[in-house]
Amino acid sequence: MSRGTDIFVHDAESPWTDLGGGVKRKILTYDAGVMMVRVVFEAGAVGAPHHHPHIQCTLVASGRFAVTIGERTATLSAGDSFIVPTDVVHSVVALEAGELVDTFTPLREDFL
Repeated sequence: MSRGTDIFVHDAESPWTDLGGGVKRKILTYDAGVMMVRVVFEAGAVGAPHHHPHIQCTLVASGRFAVTIGERTATLSAGDSFIVPTDVVHSVVALEAGELVDTFTPLREDFL
């Protein structure tokens, strides 16, 4: 059994957090070892450069994003994915409205 959420999480029962600047986040399921999060961006919204000790794997669920990880930048569209190693600076710019599904290990306690 998950420490943070039930085994099954219904989207309609999970609240959004408005992060400002055209970005909002919804925490899906998690336990101590892993966390899944939806992040929705309006066109032009920016996920500012940042880093964290977590490994991050992300699926582009919809839209198109300029993704920078370390010194590399790529344009990614729905179905594409990326991985961010521990403590590497990364950022995104929504080239059109879209959604990312982030998975972190271990969980992001700072999101709770």
